Amino acid sequence: MIPNPIRKVLLTFQNCEVRALLMGGQACVFYGAAEFSRDADFAVPAHAENLANLRRAMADLEAEVIAVPPLTAEHLNRGHAVHLRCHHGEAAGLRVDLMAVLRGLAPFPELWARRTTLGAEDGTRFELLALADLVTAKKTQRDKDWPMVRRLVEADYAAHSEQATTAQVRFWLREARTPQLLLELAARFPAECIALVKARPLLKEVHRGLAAVEEALEAEQRYERARDRAYWEPLKRELEALRRRR
Repeated sequence: MIPNPIRKVLLTFQNCEVRALLMGGQACVFYGAAEFSRDADFAVPAHAENLANLRRAMADLEAEVIAVPPLTAEHLNRGHAVHLRCHHGEAAGLRVDLMAVLRGLAPFPELWARRTTLGAEDGTRFELLALADLVTAKKTQRDKDWPMVRRLVEADYAAHSEQATTAQVRFWLREARTPQLLLELAARFPAECIALVKARPLLKEVHRGLAAVEEALEAEQRYERARDRAYWEPLKRELEALRRRR
């Protein structure tokens, strides 16, 4: 069950016509890879109308910005995250993190077009990043995110392996991080595995066995962590400059 503070934020966004996609740990809960999180992370478009609706929603939630940068289109569009804390009684203490640009992901209109929409009995809509986009967003330098990538793919495979579509098979082969699962997928879907080798060179290692796949997965993770660090380094310098000016 979605925690009441998160539900309050989602309902407020809905009432204020905010366009936003839930991501992070709370979205992982919906996809069956539970993660405890005290925050609510959202991807948002930073155009004028949505920002106006977002500010109205934040006012209703009695939320305040708790760090640099401020809630502006300029900072969101540069890739910064904006952090707010809610003080409304139904969401007191909940932190809301907003981003408009995410490393490795498409622009917001594309993310919105392929989103996952769920509904609750009280009329609250849950607009989530699509599973594949959530997995990409979780490929960061943080230790805690990589087990979550693994669990997201495993949960999807467990739920759909008996009647898999071609798109699902390709997703599992591109994103699985469990060596045994990769070997199983390669054995079940050899043609799809061969077709994806160019997109994911790691798949060339499946014929060499478990140890080779484990080593390749570790190398793949190190590469993605390095890319994430390089992406955030200039943004971190900008934040430090903002803090000094404040």
